[in-house]
Amino acid sequence: MEFMDCLRGRRSVREFKDKKVEHEVIERVVYGASFAPSWKNTQTARYIIIENEEIINDIAINCMMGFELNIRTIKNAPVLVVVTTVSGRSGFERDGSFTTSKGDRWEMFDAGVAAQCFCLAAYNEGLGTVIMGIFDEEALARSVGVPEGQSVSAIIAIGYPEQQPVMPKRKNVEELISYR
Repeated sequence: MEFMDCLRGRRSVREFKDKKVEHEVIERVVYGASFAPSWKNTQTARYIIIENEEIINDIAINCMMGFELNIRTIKNAPVLVVVTTVSGRSGFERDGSFTTSKGDRWEMFDAGVAAQCFCLAAYNEGLGTVIMGIFDEEALARSVGVPEGQSVSAIIAIGYPEQQPVMPKRKNVEELISYR
């Protein structure tokens, strides 16, 4: 697939076919995501793959803060990916001080870059994804057993898309760019 086709074609998918995503495919996606740039090459993104229906239902019921769109998406997804970040590395010096005025916000920046690379790699494999950010972080961490020293950054539902959503209107370049 051509790169620009991948960028233009990837959509947020919320309806998935009832079809298992093979581990080899997930591993190729994570391999692709591993090339995401990160603060001083710290590579802090981690991926907890959830296939167990009981855990998926627990997440839908107890971790989505009542947000119905995410609850429906999660219950429909064959796989959930909890993106975590190793805490205390992105944006930090070895002595624990912040490198820039952005402080620890580099952690979420790196997680976002990694999540987008994950979604593009998934699309390249014929999968659909949607990144979800409305959740109870503490409840989710307990539900999936997030390791100590990591924090939850996002949840990605992943599977074979039921249909390809229509591309929403995009802003034109003139609205997005300014020269100084």
